[in-house]
Amino acid sequence: MLNAIIKTARPYHWIKNLIVFAALIFARKYSQPNDIWHTILAFLVFCLGASAVYFFNDLADRENDKLHPTKKARPIPSGQLPVSIAWIIALVMLIVAVAGAIKLGVYFVSLLGVYIILNFAYSLGLKNIVILDVMSLAFGFVIRAAAGAAAINVPISSWLLICTILLALFLGFAKRRQELIVLGDDAVSHRRSLAHYSPYFLDQMIGVVTASTVIAYTFYTLSPEIKEKFGTGELVFTVPFVLYGIFRYLYLVHQKEEGGNPTKLLLTDIPLLICVALWVITVIVILQFRA
Repeated sequence: MLNAIIKTARPYHWIKNLIVFAALIFARKYSQPNDIWHTILAFLVFCLGASAVYFFNDLADRENDKLHPTKKARPIPSGQLPVSIAWIIALVMLIVAVAGAIKLGVYFVSLLGVYIILNFAYSLGLKNIVILDVMSLAFGFVIRAAAGAAAINVPISSWLLICTILLALFLGFAKRRQELIVLGDDAVSHRRSLAHYSPYFLDQMIGVVTASTVIAYTFYTLSPEIKEKFGTGELVFTVPFVLYGIFRYLYLVHQKEEGGNPTKLLLTDIPLLICVALWVITVIVILQFRA
């Protein structure tokens, strides 16, 4: 049963919560032990909160998941994890997450609350509304980014929020495209919103957010506000990593017919993983040694 619990918690998805470290990096607080600890705690809180949401989502979707070619093997829809035990574990995770959030302040707690409510709303209905299904997931990333700033008491950059939501929309629409292709005629029975999508329509939206993401990030690195804040304009040298990362992901989506699981791609596609690592290292080097 332990293996079933771990599978349902989806720890490999916790990588999404690494976005809470963005504020620590861009605020140049990575040499402050107290801020590092607060950010780690924020990361752990969102990991528990996210896992609780996965439990609730699987519980709510267990009948539909039985029709999915891969999700039917998940512990809850397959019967490996009893529904009653899954409810108890989800509630315990949620309680522990809230207890940890309290240590980071009222604002952080409110952001965690909004994140959980948004995910509940997604599970209960938003996931079936075309476009809003992807936008609600994207706002979840924005909340994480804002929570990372709240954890160390620094103002959140509007640029960070814009780039975050655009990148999240890019990943979300790519995920829907893959679901539509892989599920075929069974797509609508799995997710009702897929009835309103088509590969062409999704390609159009992916094209819009792809261009918007690159432009927004480039403007961010070149903006006078950022140059004044960091004392350098050399962040523009990180733009090629963003370009390659997006192009590589598009290649995987269109040529390899992958993209249904962004987390898995980030962990298993070596070129993409190297690109992200080089981007992080370059940003830290520029901010630390050139600012």
